[in-house]
Amino acid sequence: MSLLLALLLQVGPDPLAGGLRGDDLVRDRPPRADAEPGETPRDGPSAWLQSCLDQLDTDPARAHTMAQIRRSETTGADRVLANHCLGTAASALGLWDDARAAFLAARAETPAAEPRARARFAMMAGNAAMAGGDAAGALAMLEEAESEARSAAAPLLEALAAIDRSRALVSLSRNDEALAALESATTLAPESAEAWLLKATLLRRLERLDAAQGAIEEAARRTPGAAGFGPEIGLEAGVIAVLAGREEAARESWQSVIDLAPESPAAATAKDYLAQLGPASAPAPEEDTPA
Repeated sequence: MSLLLALLLQVGPDPLAGGLRGDDLVRDRPPRADAEPGETPRDGPSAWLQSCLDQLDTDPARAHTMAQIRRSETTGADRVLANHCLGTAASALGLWDDARAAFLAARAETPAAEPRARARFAMMAGNAAMAGGDAAGALAMLEEAESEARSAAAPLLEALAAIDRSRALVSLSRNDEALAALESATTLAPESAEAWLLKATLLRRLERLDAAQGAIEEAARRTPGAAGFGPEIGLEAGVIAVLAGREEAARESWQSVIDLAPESPAAATAKDYLAQLGPASAPAPEEDTPA
């Protein structure tokens, strides 16, 4: 194994990195008060929020302006929704301090009798703080989110907050506490492949390779798709395997990433790892047994 590959693998993929991935910031939008799950909002505050959020993919600056105007003209629940869209639009624009302030305002104006919604807004604020480079500030918000989710008897939401808290703790080099947060997440949401993947990654960084192997196997079992592997899980499985001296298993894991999602960033990383690992050694020829 090359020295460069060894150094890369000690860091490896970074699913524990701070900040946002995909739609993490808005994955848990507060429930609409006037619509049942799955129902399309047709009028009132819900319709306005949906209209504002629909602008995010095409014109986040317009959504940001819409939300600012709405916030200045409304009070109560309408103002909470305006801050929600404002924070989400600010996130899309990379205005992390503005996003954090808007989500915190939404949380502050959400009644104490609605801890689930308050927990969601605290999580959003914490993720914005992480993306803005303030891990310590994020940690405080995510601890509050976890506590409020617990008060709401919402274990899946509590697990999401614990996962995000683990990222903040890793950023602060508090790895043992981060591992405890992920233990909580996998207990609260044992079917969460993300929680098991992050746990495997952190255990690998702590050089607890046997425990990391067990965690990545749990992640794979909980991920739909070919051979139970998602791209990130297959990538991490290969990292764990090669650090444990199982190069053939690493090759198989990284090849599975390429086969499963050939155009993904994970596949590009897998190809790089395979290239640096070099061609597989040919099996030693069998010696003739004397007659």
